[in-house]
Amino acid sequence: MKYFPEQLTIQWIKQAYENNELTPGELFEEICKRVDKYADKNIWIVKPTKELVEPYLEALPKKSEQYPLWGIPFAIKDNIDLANVPTTAACAEFAYTPKEHATVVNKLIDAGAIPIGKTNLDQFATGLVGTRSPYGECHNAYQDEMISGGSSSGSAVSVALGMAAFALGTDTAGSGRVPAMLNTLVGWKPSVGSWSSKGVVPACASLDCVTVFANKIEDTKLVDQIAKGVDEQCPWSKAFETKGAVLPRKVYIPKEEPEFYGSFEKIYRKKWKQTIERVKRMGIQVEYLDMTMFQQAALLLYEGAYVAERWEDLKDFVEKNPGKTFPVTETILRSGAKEENTAAKLFGDLHKLQEYKSKARNILKDAVMIMPTAGGSFTRDQVREDPIVTNSKMGLYTNHCNLLDMSAIAVPENSMDRTYPFGITIFGRSDSQNLVMTFADLFLEEEEELFAVCGLHKKGFALESQLTSLGASFVESTKTASKYKLYRLPTSPVKPGMVCSKDGAEIHVDVYKIAKTKLGRFLDLVSAPLVIGNVELKDGTSVKGFLCEEYAVEDAEDITILGKFE
Repeated sequence: MKYFPEQLTIQWIKQAYENNELTPGELFEEICKRVDKYADKNIWIVKPTKELVEPYLEALPKKSEQYPLWGIPFAIKDNIDLANVPTTAACAEFAYTPKEHATVVNKLIDAGAIPIGKTNLDQFATGLVGTRSPYGECHNAYQDEMISGGSSSGSAVSVALGMAAFALGTDTAGSGRVPAMLNTLVGWKPSVGSWSSKGVVPACASLDCVTVFANKIEDTKLVDQIAKGVDEQCPWSKAFETKGAVLPRKVYIPKEEPEFYGSFEKIYRKKWKQTIERVKRMGIQVEYLDMTMFQQAALLLYEGAYVAERWEDLKDFVEKNPGKTFPVTETILRSGAKEENTAAKLFGDLHKLQEYKSKARNILKDAVMIMPTAGGSFTRDQVREDPIVTNSKMGLYTNHCNLLDMSAIAVPENSMDRTYPFGITIFGRSDSQNLVMTFADLFLEEEEELFAVCGLHKKGFALESQLTSLGASFVESTKTASKYKLYRLPTSPVKPGMVCSKDGAEIHVDVYKIAKTKLGRFLDLVSAPLVIGNVELKDGTSVKGFLCEEYAVEDAEDITILGKFE
């Protein structure tokens, strides 16, 4: 039986091909199995089939270095054209069958990539929750009851669950970034016009961007390199100078604490504070910035006359097809037709926006800015109960981006977190995409793991130096969730052993932060019966930590009642 990782990366696929361990056809067979396995997550509108994919497999050119994406499977948000496959924008009555690919899709296919299907989305790319689709609510990749983020919901989840190496989304107000955070992915949103939008159903044509989701930042860079470039057939296309990797001179952080919300509010606030400390250790000047201007700019997208652009693009369809548009989507679209959205108001908003753009360009000269990608998340039930407010919350830190002509990348705070995925977005000027990418590289390289210890590695104990000598720093003394038992092991020296148990209790632990690049060296010092596993803390956070093989506690003293090892 062939081995397939849970998540696909371009590098792994290429290596498997080069070693003759895999063919594109075999990879596609595995993808189809995963599509069936996760059918109830409502990821696909046009799912991968042999009929759809086989012509591309048969047309693959002879493998060579001139095809950098040879045999790499990718998914396409269903508001982006794939020739001879219906484009629905999540509205069956709107569907049309294009005769040619969107420009970006065509570039990727020419580079050897294999389109495998069309993914679900918030209808007409209007929403940040992933629930506004008549094709079903797209479930979060890891927590079924939670939202997946939108509007590029299916694209993100298809990558997170190993059905594509990368996927195309779109982004007008955050749709290429929010789903990245909620599914622990990298989401790259190039500058408006950097990638052609020809062949994309418009949401707000002057702001729309095609985006990419991937598990690794290296994959987003490769796709960006292939997809970008001027398209003379796209009126929004622009030329951008290709610049080398340079770190920003300064990074801006919000002066006031961002708003956090939802069931995981406390956990996200904690993760944000830890992220700021991590950024401060990166060696780049940090400066706090008043975010009022960015918040005011964001309001113009839906609360100003700018929303009329969405209505202009879709009003003919909506009015000629009553009842065919998802109710909450139609409510938002029709808000663009309000009488107060006059031409005079629009020009007033545009003048105000131009002032904000100028200020943002000056502030971000040789600098980047970070914000939480989102301040929280919601269950799908919560979104159904209050679809407008919950959706608005998800866009608090995204809506300003395209209005202010910025590039942005969403990166995970912890690339292994499947329980409480959190991340930041790094913003830069449209002509400073290199600063954004380079800072993201450094941030991900500095990723740290929280590690819980309950014995001799605790602060002040004999083996603490094994951690601190590798640069680990003490975070806090806390307790586990009430699901562990603690034993005194008959070893030399005597050490504790913690095991999971249905009738367990809270156990005192010390939590450290250690760079993932150094964690391997620490693990070399660990011997049986201790093992590394996931330890749940009392606040619900899951961290790595020491657990014990159950065979080793059979004759050990149960000290659970003490709650700690001394």
